[in-house]
Amino acid sequence: MTEAHLDHVFAALADPTRRAILVRLSKGSATVGDIAKPFEMSQPAISKHLKVLENAGLIERGVDRQMRPATLNAAPMQAAANWLEEFRQFWEGSFDQLDQLLRAMKDTQKRKDTSS
Repeated sequence: MTEAHLDHVFAALADPTRRAILVRLSKGSATVGDIAKPFEMSQPAISKHLKVLENAGLIERGVDRQMRPATLNAAPMQAAANWLEEFRQFWEGSFDQLDQLLRAMKDTQKRKDTSS
């Protein structure tokens, strides 16, 4: 996945409405009308959100007669999760270092307390 594509994925995921749409689509394909039902917005507004998700590769739009059902494509989210995983490892390492420092400080304090 290119940096530009990853940027599109994160930008699409930044919006709570689009994340809610992805949750809905994780349960199965749906039309714009079906997707719009729980939201207090028009079908054209939902269509704009779907276009952003489609451009990011997070959904695919089919053609079924007059309808264009949307289907979740989770592969780009896996690429984003992989990118974030690198930082999880960094933070875990940083927390391990902090734990070691705090233990050393606590041991030093105990030694001071027992020698007094």
